[in-house]
Amino acid sequence: MTTNARSARPVAVYTDADDSDITPGVKLLEAAGYTVRVLGTRDAAEIIAGARDAEVLLPGYASVTREIIEALPNLRVIALMSMGFDYVDIDAATERGVWVTNVPGAATEEVATHALAILLHAVRQLPFYLDSATPRDWNSRAAVAPARLSETTLGLVGLGKIGRELARFAGPLFGRVLGYDPLLPDTAEVRADLERLGVTRTDLDEVRRSSHVLSLHLPLTPETERMVDAEFIGEMPQGAVLVNVSRGALIDEPALAAALDAGQLSAAALDVLSEEPPSDGHPLVGRRDVVLTPHIAYFSARTEIEYVRIQAQNGASFAENGVPDSPVNRPAEHAVRALAAAERTP
Repeated sequence: MTTNARSARPVAVYTDADDSDITPGVKLLEAAGYTVRVLGTRDAAEIIAGARDAEVLLPGYASVTREIIEALPNLRVIALMSMGFDYVDIDAATERGVWVTNVPGAATEEVATHALAILLHAVRQLPFYLDSATPRDWNSRAAVAPARLSETTLGLVGLGKIGRELARFAGPLFGRVLGYDPLLPDTAEVRADLERLGVTRTDLDEVRRSSHVLSLHLPLTPETERMVDAEFIGEMPQGAVLVNVSRGALIDEPALAAALDAGQLSAAALDVLSEEPPSDGHPLVGRRDVVLTPHIAYFSARTEIEYVRIQAQNGASFAENGVPDSPVNRPAEHAVRALAAAERTP
């Protein structure tokens, strides 16, 4: 007697979960009817070998390439444990009828809080003054005194949830707040929200030329990759501070290091780099004029739970409804129909 493979429990596979307790996610998926497997790898060949029967793939930090997607015939959902999705080949997933999901809003407060914390750390020159708080250097002063925040302008490049939350936190501290976002619709509701937050919406040129502190809140796309290059930085005010809690590759890092060396920028406050962890000799590591944290802006006791839960819930919702909760793509209709037809075939 032959058992129909379609009658077996669907499979959900975690690729890697280095710094997360995924036990609640495993239990949630098992309760939704999945057999759950944990590979513990970011290697593409090992993922393909260990997830060939997966309906749901749950990466931690592993890249999900076209090669992986095309090698997993049963794959229907790639459920990410992050807001960003630049490490997944979205086009390949969409073409093959695979949903890609993220965890929207799970860490909005945390990331905005962290941006404000490292921003203030940089503006107030704390790396210098923490080092100089010794009997010998007590009266040392940085070469240039910090500006008064109420006399400076904060610029936000990206006015999504995190950018607007930072405006809410930081707006009362600054003289004015400028914002740019080409994707945010210009509706009465949006205009009222920005007015409530004290954000003046303008174009990118005005934001970068007028902002003494410029904070990036953008996804990494082909259009935004290394958009903050030497030319961009050269248009910023002399002595400005650059903040990035989004994706490291938004910035041309050698150009940023050169601008700091030349005094064009006074400091940078970064939670992300294009290479994580950075290699030895990275030009932005170990500098007094760079406040650097290890991609930890999202982290709190709450998000430690929520990231795992939302990631798994996307798989569970797909099992129940055929659609995950927080997709970032719309799979090609013909691919979805073809897969559905295949499932109905004995």
